[in-house]
Amino acid sequence: MQPEDKTQEIVETAERLQAICSSILRAARDELYLGMRFLDVALSSFSYQMDGSIHGFGTDGRVIYFQPQMLGGLYKENRILVNRGYLHMVFHCIFRHFAWRGVGNNIIIAGADQWKNAEGRGNDSTGKTSEERMCDLSCDIAVEHIIDGMNYRSIRFSRSLLRRETYRLLEKEGKTLNAQRIYKILSGWNLSEKDLTNLEQEFCTDDHKYWESKKPDQKPNPMLSRKWGEINDGIETDLETFSQEAGERDGDFLEQIKTENRSKYDYREFLRKFAVFHEELAVDDDSFDYNFYTYGLRLYGNMPLIEPLESKEVKKVEEFVIVIDTSMSCSGELVRRFLEETYGVLSENESFFTKINVHIIQCDEKVHIDKKITSQEEMKDYMEHLELYGDGGTDFRPAFEWVDKLLEQHEFRNLKGLIYFTDGFGIYPQKMPSYKTAFVFMQDNYRDVDVPVWAMKLILDEYDLNGSDRQ
Repeated sequence: MQPEDKTQEIVETAERLQAICSSILRAARDELYLGMRFLDVALSSFSYQMDGSIHGFGTDGRVIYFQPQMLGGLYKENRILVNRGYLHMVFHCIFRHFAWRGVGNNIIIAGADQWKNAEGRGNDSTGKTSEERMCDLSCDIAVEHIIDGMNYRSIRFSRSLLRRETYRLLEKEGKTLNAQRIYKILSGWNLSEKDLTNLEQEFCTDDHKYWESKKPDQKPNPMLSRKWGEINDGIETDLETFSQEAGERDGDFLEQIKTENRSKYDYREFLRKFAVFHEELAVDDDSFDYNFYTYGLRLYGNMPLIEPLESKEVKKVEEFVIVIDTSMSCSGELVRRFLEETYGVLSENESFFTKINVHIIQCDEKVHIDKKITSQEEMKDYMEHLELYGDGGTDFRPAFEWVDKLLEQHEFRNLKGLIYFTDGFGIYPQKMPSYKTAFVFMQDNYRDVDVPVWAMKLILDEYDLNGSDRQ
């Protein structure tokens, strides 16, 4: 056979494999679509490309790459495995796992009480660090947990004992199991090398080599995250308009979508919603013309032609109320971190006026203490000697009634807002107050609750309070 003929045969074989495997992936896409029409845009957002170096298949958010022999073997074994793999990659993109770089913990693989002890730690045979392995595993478990909770024939598959036991341990936390939450839980298990490997073999479905997070030297593509964010928003809208029957088949997927789509605010920016305009002693750079000022100094020696204005109008936070839910359901550590972050914002000169009027109220089913703060020094002293009072149920109404009395007593000149730090479970006032109100929840403690329509809702996680990078 001539070299040219050999080359032509290789090209034809590659084209045939590309066509066959693309057909397999399209068949998986179509079968998934028949049961999950709310995923129509997500399922159709990929092109397919053969890659002999990839392990099975994987995606970068635009293309699904596949190794033809492995994909063909998986299809021959059971086409449901291909369906699940396709959906697995779609969910990675919907939750933008491809851009998540972990939380910066130094994970050491060692023995643990929950799992058998074994030797070994550090990098695996692929060169990944323990932290990278834990990040990948957390993402895989998160999407597999969603898939296993869905009731569709196209993805139904028996669950192993290891998988069921892993879910049981994770679900003991009673919270939404997104990748970040799973990462935190797994980090506390101190997994042995053997048990980490077993979990990887159980849950790792696709190859993550094309993820943005695997390419630290490559600049992230904001357009890609925006694209999947918009797809995510559309899925939530579609799911909320579907029938109850469809919702029951989707498990907690809608709840996961809602968690992902909740707006993440910079807490400093959030507090500025309670700002007011007020004059403050300072040079008003916007109204001051330095050209005339310096010209007078040059012309007359020490006589400027215009003096700088001694005050300017600025928008800062002057008066607001912080209410701390001190019921049994709220952790004292979370309260402390929330107040520390608030103090950090208070310490910024550009955020608050020099003189302030902040009331910190501790309340469970009744108001226990109201501390008035008028300066940064007083806030710092309050933080250093913080004591929490109350350990009962949660009723939000007493705090609002207390603030209304303060308003009647002219304790505030221009109260702009009240921030209520809570887990959300309690009795809300029915009447809208005269000031802005926001309920702040910790992601760790959060289950979706409907706050009154007149109130804002902010969900923070531990990384927001620690100042760490968000996903």
